[in-house]
Amino acid sequence: MTVLDDWVTAACAELDLESTQVPVSAVLDVARDVAHQVVRPGAPVSAYLLGLAVGRGADPADAAARLSALAAGWPVELGADRADPGSLSDPGPG
Repeated sequence: MTVLDDWVTAACAELDLESTQVPVSAVLDVARDVAHQVVRPGAPVSAYLLGLAVGRGADPADAAARLSALAAGWPVELGADRADPGSLSDPGPG
């Protein structure tokens, strides 16, 4: 087992979930796609949205594929700053 496997097992136990039903690879793929194609802070938010959709009955593989496809088609503006202006690393004005 890896540290990630151990974490997922422990987190699932804490949340009363079945760890065998966690599509770890699909969640990681969505996070990677969003982080690379859209914006880094969008990765955990997208993983949360994926979880909400699955919790409401969406097929995990289908929902993950749809989010990855959305990220792949996200418009990239040349020269645009891809950092999140509202992130904690933003020093703000002053």
